[in-house]
Amino acid sequence: MAGIDKLLAPIGDRPLLAHAVLALAASPGVGSIVVVTTDERRDAVLAGGWLPERTSFVSGGARRQDSVRAGFDAIERTAPDLTGGRVVLIHDGARPAPSPSLVDSVIGAAERHGAAIPASPVGETLKRVAGDLVAATVDRADLVAAQTPQGVRRALLRQALASPDARDRTWTDEAALLEACRIAVHVVPGDPANLKVTVPADLDRAASLLAGSRPRRTGIGQDVHPFGPGEPLRLGGVDIPGAPRLHGHSDGDVALHAIADALLGAASLGDLGRSFPAGPETPLGVDSRSLLEAVVSRLADAGWRAVSVDLTIVAGRPRLAGHLDAMAAAIGTAVQLPVEAVGVKASTGNLEGAEGGGRAIAALAVATIEAAR
Repeated sequence: MAGIDKLLAPIGDRPLLAHAVLALAASPGVGSIVVVTTDERRDAVLAGGWLPERTSFVSGGARRQDSVRAGFDAIERTAPDLTGGRVVLIHDGARPAPSPSLVDSVIGAAERHGAAIPASPVGETLKRVAGDLVAATVDRADLVAAQTPQGVRRALLRQALASPDARDRTWTDEAALLEACRIAVHVVPGDPANLKVTVPADLDRAASLLAGSRPRRTGIGQDVHPFGPGEPLRLGGVDIPGAPRLHGHSDGDVALHAIADALLGAASLGDLGRSFPAGPETPLGVDSRSLLEAVVSRLADAGWRAVSVDLTIVAGRPRLAGHLDAMAAAIGTAVQLPVEAVGVKASTGNLEGAEGGGRAIAALAVATIEAAR
C-alpha cells in the first residue's frame, strides 16, 4: 500500500474500516460486532461517530488466527451461546462493500451446513512459474477465489481454535483452518463487488463501488425576500455591511432558505415553512444558519446526508462577486460539506421585476443527497 494504512484511508467521508463495519451492520442477521484492530485505528474510527452502538473493540495478535481468537473470545463474553449453534462471521476490514444479501447467504449456509464461505470463479488463465519462465498452466476448472465474511457455527470455531493446528501453523483464512480440522466448508456464490483493498489503486475502485451503491436524490429550493429596514444584509450565511437587510420573520437569508428547501425536498420532508412556521414557535429574527443546521440534522435522522449544493442568487444590488467564496465556505460548514462541493454564483444583469429593480433578492438552489449508510 506504499506506506498507506488502508484501513484508515478515507473513502468519501469516513475511513475504509468504518465502511466495512457498517456494511455488516446493514444485515438484519448480524448482532454484536467486534472490531479487532490497534488502539490507533480504534480511536480514529470512533472519533467519526459512524459506528453502531453494538460495536466493540479488542486488540489483535501476531497472526490472523490469534486475532480471530481475540475477537471470538470477546463475542463469547458479551453474547454467550452455550449450545454453540449460533453463527460467527469473520470479515476482512479491507473489504468495504459486502452486500446484505451476500452476508445473509453466508449466515444461512453456515446455519445449515456448519461452515460457509463466499467464493467467485477464477476468470484468468493461471500459470505456475519458475523464476521468469512459465512452468505449467494450471487447470482452473475447480478453482475459486475465497472472500469474506466467512461463517461458522460457534461450536465448530471453538473446536478449530483450540486445535494444535491453530497453535502450530499459520492460516490465511478461517476456511483453511477448518479444513485442517476436518470440518467441511460449504461454498456460496461470491460477489465481484466484494472488493478487497490490496494495492493503492483499489482505493479508487472502492470509492466508485461505494458511491454507486447508495441511493441518491435531488431537490430544488427557491425563495425571495424584499429589502426591509436596517442592515447589514445577511446572505449565504455572511453579513454584507452597507446593504439593507432582507425583510422576513427570520434574518431573511433567502440563499440559506432555498438550500434548506432543496434538502428537505430531496428527502421528501416537506419544506422550511412547515418545519419552522412564521409564528411564536420560531423566534423572530432567528439566524437562518441555525435553521439550515437543524434541517441537516433532520436529514441525518432520516438516513440522508448532503452530497452537493448549487446556489444561484438573483439580485440587482448589491454587488456580490467579492462575497461568493465566503458564502460557499459558510454554506459548506452548515451542511457539512467540503467547500469544493458547494457552488455559489450570482446573477445581477438583465433582470426584471423586483430583483431587477433592486427591491428584492431571490435565490434558487439545487441539492443532491445520498443515503448515509
